[in-house]
Amino acid sequence: MIRVNLLPQKRRTEARAEGNQLWLVAVMVAFLAEIAGLFVFHSVKSEELADQQRKNSGLEKQIAQAKQAVANHAEVKQKLEQLRAREAAITKLQTARSGPTAVLLELSHILTPGRGPSVAPDKLGQIRRDNPLEAFNGNWDPRRLNVTAFNEQARKVKLEGVALDGEDVSELARRMNLSDYFANVVLLPGKQEKDQKTGLDVVRFSLEAQVKY
Repeated sequence: MIRVNLLPQKRRTEARAEGNQLWLVAVMVAFLAEIAGLFVFHSVKSEELADQQRKNSGLEKQIAQAKQAVANHAEVKQKLEQLRAREAAITKLQTARSGPTAVLLELSHILTPGRGPSVAPDKLGQIRRDNPLEAFNGNWDPRRLNVTAFNEQARKVKLEGVALDGEDVSELARRMNLSDYFANVVLLPGKQEKDQKTGLDVVRFSLEAQVKY
């Protein structure tokens, strides 16, 4: 009888089967690891996408707010211009009411004995140091001069009157030039005549100036 030993072949078959099983297990492990990696990668990218979407949403809100602000800009600008125009009109009205009164009060101060024009002390001191002839004479008696007419139009005033001599007229013009309420004082041609009431020789004068208020 011939005996055949099949044990080594059986062992080789079992070893081959075990190898195949191990290879399948390795493939499954690698496959599962790849799936896990893809899941983690997908989770990270999903979170990044959600974060970017939140940022985009915030930017869209800011853009919408900016568009709303720009849309109202013209309306706000128009209202601001209206308020400024109204304020300017009120200021102009107040100035028109108080300005002439202030000018007349200043002229009264100029023609009051012992007083003079409204001028800053440091400015007057500098004028007296640089050119004493441009400073007003504190000893002048304004009663030597009489204003008979005062007309103002478009902030230009014209004075008419009589004085005992030409120096009195010059003193009036000098004081008005120094005043903070007058500018560009110009003496117009005058004439000498005899006063009908007193019989004295007088100078009839007129001058023009710009008023500041």
